[in-house]
Amino acid sequence: MHTVLSSASKQVTMGHDQPFVIIGERLNPTGRKIFQEKLRADDLSTINIDVADQVAGGADMLDVNMGVPLTDEPALLARAIQLVQSLTDLPICIDSSVIEALEAGLKVYQGKALVNSMTGEDERMDIILPLVKKYDAAILALPNDETEIPMLAADRMIIVEKIVRRVEKEGISLENLIIDPLAMPVGADPENVKNTLETIYLVKEKYGLNMSIGASNVSFGLPNRHALNASFMPMAMAMGLTSAIMDSRTPEVVQSVRAADLLLGLDPWGGNWISSYRAAQAQ
Repeated sequence: MHTVLSSASKQVTMGHDQPFVIIGERLNPTGRKIFQEKLRADDLSTINIDVADQVAGGADMLDVNMGVPLTDEPALLARAIQLVQSLTDLPICIDSSVIEALEAGLKVYQGKALVNSMTGEDERMDIILPLVKKYDAAILALPNDETEIPMLAADRMIIVEKIVRRVEKEGISLENLIIDPLAMPVGADPENVKNTLETIYLVKEKYGLNMSIGASNVSFGLPNRHALNASFMPMAMAMGLTSAIMDSRTPEVVQSVRAADLLLGLDPWGGNWISSYRAAQAQ
């Protein structure tokens, strides 16, 4: 099962036989007060810095979120996407909970985008799936609904099944469906990471779908988060995770991903590992 995403000139393929796809998370104003203030003042200059940093860190795609209160999010997201596409040829994950913003972003985007995100709520799927089909995009879907965020893998799989059937009914290829197996903080419950890993394994075994996750969620609230994230990523990859939304500025975590690619046979003869090492040495 291959999910192909693209910009106007570059293509990225997710698959269980492909190198892991790192989606840079930094283009997001959540928790960034100064960035939010600049965006409200119509100053998009921070985007230039964030794009450069994420690309230099080794991102394969970029997540773009412009969810800032007291702004025209659809217009802001469209402008941000156009700016990002003028700075890099990496494909984009268009990230918003506002339908109008998603459509504004998809209208201006050049290539095949990933839409972040959709839940298993019927009303949400009613709105988002026709949009995904209209613009020939891919969709990142979370296995939770209006009743709960399931903690157990078996309960998450019930909602995954619902999403899969609805996507098929809509006439969208499952190649364009990416599941988020839900990373929850291990500091909140010692079983959380094990439940996530089990969900990843089950999604791969039953459906063969590609998956992407908010990688840093597992370490939320704990010290030395980079070490925890760097340990978690190879575990998740071994279970079948094919992508993650993560901060590519953190070499410790990026290196753990690229090392796992090599050790899992996704980087034949270590070409990517060796070239990235040489690039780092040159810098």
